[in-house]
Formats: sequence, structure tokens, C-alpha cells
Amino acid sequence: MEKSKVYYTTFRTTVSNSILQKLRKMLITAGINDIEFSRKLTALKVHFGERGNMAFIRAAFIAEIVKLIKENEGLPFLTDTNTLYKGSRDNAVDHLDTAVMHGFNVLSAGCNAIIADGLKGTEFREIEINQKNCKTAKIGSAIADADIIISINHFKGHEMAGFGGCLKNIGMGSGSVGGKLEMHSDSQPKIDTEACTACKLCEINCAHNAVHINSKKKAEIDYSKCTGCGQCVAVCRFDAAQVQWDARSMQEKMMEYAYAAVKDKHAFHINFIMDVSPNCDCWPNNDAPIVPNIGILASFDPVAIDKASADLVNAAHPIASSIITEHYHEGDDKFKHIFPKTDWNKGIEYAVKIGLGQSEYEMIEVK
Repeated sequence: MEKSKVYYTTFRTTVSNSILQKLRKMLITAGINDIEFSRKLTALKVHFGERGNMAFIRAAFIAEIVKLIKENEGLPFLTDTNTLYKGSRDNAVDHLDTAVMHGFNVLSAGCNAIIADGLKGTEFREIEINQKNCKTAKIGSAIADADIIISINHFKGHEMAGFGGCLKNIGMGSGSVGGKLEMHSDSQPKIDTEACTACKLCEINCAHNAVHINSKKKAEIDYSKCTGCGQCVAVCRFDAAQVQWDARSMQEKMMEYAYAAVKDKHAFHINFIMDVSPNCDCWPNNDAPIVPNIGILASFDPVAIDKASADLVNAAHPIASSIITEHYHEGDDKFKHIFPKTDWNKGIEYAVKIGLGQSEYEMIEVK
């Protein structure tokens, strides 16, 4: 089998060859113009960044990609899904405010943003995939309904997946709130009765009649009816409906959701290996980067681009002032050093197994 092609450019520039010029040249060389964009709704799957976190991708990079798509008569829009946890992106109003604050808006990025799973994270399409863990996947409607998906990914560490790159962005990042619950948990939600105000939003929005307000004026879940869809978690404004976290099969489920997100679509992927923070952009802070800025990668293969990105990070010298140097030994896997109980290879191997892509790649540098 022919190896997947991964295109790569460094951050080294000259007066006549800026990083935006290099990005454009690399994307064209990688084949982005071969996609038939004309009048096609094109989802640019990004991470808008939690408030307080500054490691997300700069809007100027996004604008260059938007410009290329519009030159090909595409109809691009920026998109992300609401979060399962309570924060600045757990509903579309706060989420869009955060996106605008971080430069993901029509003025800075060149196109509008749409929250893919709607106001409360409950708008999704159920995509049939018939995989080991998930027979269907709850993909945010705006992503599922798009003709093309372009993932634009900040490569960094992640406590449950080892690292977060393309596969996490299109897998976890395309799932609705209920989909995120399915990926993160092997059990049903629970109610924190102290936080519950008996507002009845969970009761009203439960499609399975599994939640009701009891005689103590507290929400209660009938687990014989509960399907674990996550609606109560999505609509609760008081953090009373909570996830019972369990990461045992999270990586496999995330790969299955990534499979669903790109199923029957033209897909193209771009990884930015810069500001490589130890933790995800979902945190309201970002620690010092663990390696110097490395470069930008592009590929049609979501598995190959993440494997190549991880290999580049692991081959780079660690930054002395970062968390990585506290007990670091030359040659160690940097992500396993930060999260010793997490093996990111598990996700890559499973993605290959289900036919999402291949881990063997050919690196082609564009200068």
C-alpha cells in the first residue's frame, strides 16, 4: 500500500516568503485546490479556545485558508460544538461570544461562525457507522449537513488522549453534547442534588421521560428509562446534571466519531504544531509550550497527519522552562512523560483498524 502523503512547512521565513505565503503554497501543493468547492457548504472545524486560554490558532491563519476556499467559489463557515463541561462554550450564546473575542469572526477570519450542535448542544444527526463501541454517532448538525469538512487543528497535549490534534478535533469536536457524553462515559449521568434548583429544564427536555422532580424538589433519574443521551447535562444551567467520567474506551469511541464526521465527505486536514501546550485548549489556561514551534502540516489522511505531528514533537528538543523537563530523559515520548497512564498509540492503532487512515506516511517539505 502506498504511504499517505503529509506535507510540511516550517516557521522559518524571509521578507519575500512570509508564513502566510508558505501556508498557501503548502496547501496548494498538498492538493486543497483539487477539491470541488464550487457552491459547496464547507465546514472549517476549529477549536475557538476556552476563555483564559491563549494557545488557540490565530485568526490570520484561518483567514488565509478561507480566502483559498472562496477563490474556489466555496461557501466556508467556521464551526465547533458545545462543550460537555460547564464553561465559556457550553451554549451557543456564550460560545459565539468567546469565538468573537478570540478573533473567529467575519472581520478577522473572513467568514461567519456557526455552532454546529445548536443553542444547547442538542441539534445533531445520527450517523450510522456500525463500529465496535458505537453503532451510530451523534454529529453536530452543521458538520453533518456540510458538503466538505476542513479540519484546522492546534496540536497539543491531552490528558485522556495523550495529544489533541486532527483526530480529536474531528472526533470529540464534532460530537454533540450527547455524543461527548457517550465518548467520555460508560455510564449514565447523575444528579448533584445540592446544586439542583428544581427548574424542570431536565424534566422538560428528556426525550425518554427518565427525569422527574421528586417530592424533595430535586431532579431524579429513572435509570431503567435513561439512555445516557446527555440532554439533561446539556440543558442544566446549574451544573446539577453531571457526567460520570470513565476514559477506558474514550480513545476508541473518539476514533469512531471521527470516522462518522468524515463519512461520505470530502475532507482535508491541517495541523499547526505551535504553542504546544501540555493540556487541551478546553482548559481556561495554557501552560508554557513543551517544545519550540515546529511547523504546519497538511494531508487528506487524518491518521497520518497526527502520527507525523506526534513524531515531530517527540523528535524536537524540549523547552527547558516547561513541565516536560522536570523528569525528562532524551528520547522519551513527551506525551507519555506528561500523562504516563495514557497511551496515544492506542487511538492511532484503532483508527487504522477501522479504516480511518494509515499511520505509515511520506513527509514532503514545502519551502
